[in-house]
Parts: sequence; structure tokens; C-alpha cells
Amino acid sequence: MKKIFTSADILLPKGLNMELWSTVACDQFSSQIEYWEALEKLVGDAPSTLRLMLPEAYLEKCDQFAEAEKINARMEEYLQKGIFETLPNSYIYVERTLASGVVRRGIMGALDLEEYDYSPASTSPIRATEGTVEDRLPPRVQVRRGASLEMPHIMVFIDDAASSVMQPLTDGKAELNKVYDFALSAGGGHIRGYAVSGEKALELEKAIDALGDEKALRERYGDAAPAIFAMGDGNHSLATAKKCWEEIKANLSAEELNNHPARYSLVEIVNIHDEAITFEPIHKVVFETEPSEFIARCEQWWKDNCGVGESGHTIKLYVGAEEKEIFVPGLTLGQLIGRAEEFCQSYMATHGGKIDYIHNDDTAIEMGRRECCAALLLPPMEKGELFPSIINSGAFPKKSFSIGHAQDKRYYLECRKIK
Repeated sequence: MKKIFTSADILLPKGLNMELWSTVACDQFSSQIEYWEALEKLVGDAPSTLRLMLPEAYLEKCDQFAEAEKINARMEEYLQKGIFETLPNSYIYVERTLASGVVRRGIMGALDLEEYDYSPASTSPIRATEGTVEDRLPPRVQVRRGASLEMPHIMVFIDDAASSVMQPLTDGKAELNKVYDFALSAGGGHIRGYAVSGEKALELEKAIDALGDEKALRERYGDAAPAIFAMGDGNHSLATAKKCWEEIKANLSAEELNNHPARYSLVEIVNIHDEAITFEPIHKVVFETEPSEFIARCEQWWKDNCGVGESGHTIKLYVGAEEKEIFVPGLTLGQLIGRAEEFCQSYMATHGGKIDYIHNDDTAIEMGRRECCAALLLPPMEKGELFPSIINSGAFPKKSFSIGHAQDKRYYLECRKIK
């Protein structure tokens, strides 16, 4: 079987303040400019990944092309100054202690972008889990086109209920070389990394290859084209890498096509069954609407748009003092979320209003009880639902679920040359 997830020449800064070097993903705290302003003051003139990316909080406040040029120039500056050391042909086993105290385990390595397709009808081994919003790609593409480095915040799931990939590294980490160990800034918890190379890397690769065994995949998911890797966080960053690779490869020879560094993207794979992975539903609240018919219309909608069978999901409605539970049979969770969005849009077309997407149950309920508002609460997703759902029904609609809190997202830390 062709390798989809491989080792890489991973770059790490040497002799720097790692807390100042590492920065949370660019798409976090996008409505909290004060977070990024405080980080700017903390970092000051120190070398930092903050200088190698553009926080989305600033997208509407800056010249994106000029910022991309600054970022690319800073990458070259860091390379010329020799601030990096290289872990050749390696993986990194990562232990991230979240603010809650729970430890999330992962493995840094490189995914082959030839095996990734984020289109809705994708049957590729690497699969998007939520719809990709093309409008979010241009600023990232602008940076990556001229970039000499990548530094990912991408997390990708594997479905490994037996923990056959991660557990051997956890048990044997005393035999590995620790390459970083420090507290992350702004409440991000703590992170440790261990280089995995040589025989340990070969053992890891055998375990990952076993997850892609065709017979085992058919037994687990049926005859549909299986997904071996599913996006957790950073889908738009991986889609950016894919888009740039498609541009590059059009002008390459066959040999260059096989060996070009931009063909791969550095990511962290995480077992979906890891205890630190939690899925939180994103609820739908309609504001500034006439909600008098919301419950009756919603009940009729699901009668007309449900499936058949005994299994299904329950949604909850909160409109003023009224509450209602509706059981919807015969749909995957992805189908349910998509049709819930269709209902809300249909209702607003008749009764007016605007929609927002709310993470917390109590917050959504409180909003639904306000005057001229209505809330539709969706069920949480069980971990075992993700892979079967995207394999059989495609990617979830956008704004389907959230994975943990903003401060728990991956921080930029490791780098890799892509030129």
C-alpha cells in the first residue's frame, strides 16, 4: 500500500523562548482583537510564528497582499539567520496537556496531498469532515504561494479504537529523544514532543498501514470508498496546501512530481477515540423573527424530510416559554444538520430574521427564550459517527460541530521547507 502519511525533515527553533515562538491557530479568537493585541505586546521583537502568519482577526483591517509579502520575507530571514535545527526523516510524538488537565496525544508527520480531495463528492483516503468555504482560501493561498516554509495547525483524525498507533509511543516515550517541553502562551496548557525515527518510525508506519488494510476497512465501514484520515481542525489550511500544489504540479516533470516538497503537508494525526477529543454541537438560533409558528412549522418540516427506521436523532426547540422535542428517524447526523439549516433558512424567508450559530446549550436556550427569537438545538455527535457519516453521506455542512475550545487548538510550532 502506498504511504499516505510519512516522516519529514521537521524544523524546530533552537535556543529560543518557545513560549514566545509558539502561537495559536490563525482562525481562533477572530472576533477578539484584544487577544492578538496582547500577544503582540508579549512577543515584542522576539522570533515568533506570530510573524509567519496572518490572524483572521486582522483580515478586514489590513492589506492582505502586503502582509503576505512581509510574512514570506520573514520566513527567509529566519532561514538565513539559521534559527532552525532539522530532525531528518522523522515524526514527532506530541503530548498536549490542555487547560482542563487532560492530555491529547498526536503524531506530527506529512500527508500526501495527492490523496486528498475536499470536494463534496470526494472518495479520497483523506477526507474533509465539513464543507470547505472557498471564500476563506484566498488570503491563505496568497501567503503559501510565496512561502518557503509551512507551519501547520492542522489536526487530522484516525479511527483507531484499539489505540494501536499511539499507545506504543506513549508506553515507550522514555526511549525517545524529547525535543521540546514548555508551557504555551495565553492559557494554552503545556506541550511535549519526542522525536520518532529509525526502528521506532518503522514500527509506527506498520501500525498506520494496518489501519488502511482494505479488508478491515470493509468490515468496519461497508463497501463504500473508505476514509483513512478525516480532518479535525485546519481543513481550510489543508485545502490551501492542496490548491497551491495543484498549481505547482502542472509544471513539473514526473520525477519532480514524486519528490517535490509542496506535494506534502505537515499535520498532526490524532486518534478520534482519544479521551481529550470532545465534539460539541453548534446550535441554530434565529433572531429578529416572528416565532409564533416556529414549532408547528418545524414539526411539519421533519415529517416531510425525515427518513425511515427506528434509529435517529432528537432535536430540541425553545421558543419563548415553549419547549418541544422532535425525534427524527432515518438520517445521519450530517443529513440532519443540513436539513435543519434548510428549515431555518426557509422559515426566515417567510418570517424574517437572521441566524447565528451558538456552541453552548444554555446560551442557545436563553437566546431562544428572548422576544422574537427561536432556538433549534442539535444533538451531540458520538465519536463513532464521524467516519461512517462522511464515508456514506459526505462531509458535514459547515458549522456542524466544534472540537474543543479555542485555547486548546493546535499552536504553530514545527516548520517544514516547501521550496
